[in-house]
Amino acid sequence: MNSPTNGTRADAIEGAAWRKSRRSNPNGNCVELAVLTEGEVAVRNSRHPDGPALIYTRAEIAAFVQGAKDGDFDDLAGLA
Repeated sequence: MNSPTNGTRADAIEGAAWRKSRRSNPNGNCVELAVLTEGEVAVRNSRHPDGPALIYTRAEIAAFVQGAKDGDFDDLAGLA
């Protein structure tokens, strides 16, 4: 397969080692991430592992993680 693009079936991304946060609950309600061979990061819904993946650059993931650390999304989780 060529480099995956947004919407590629997550289960079709060859060699992806999906991982999730230790904070994920046992019901599988979480997102999973995998570093791809070209350095991008794929994201999928753990409840739909054969569904579409979103592909981000490392810079985009870093900006999201920093925003989460800064509390930018707390309202989305009902924390604000």
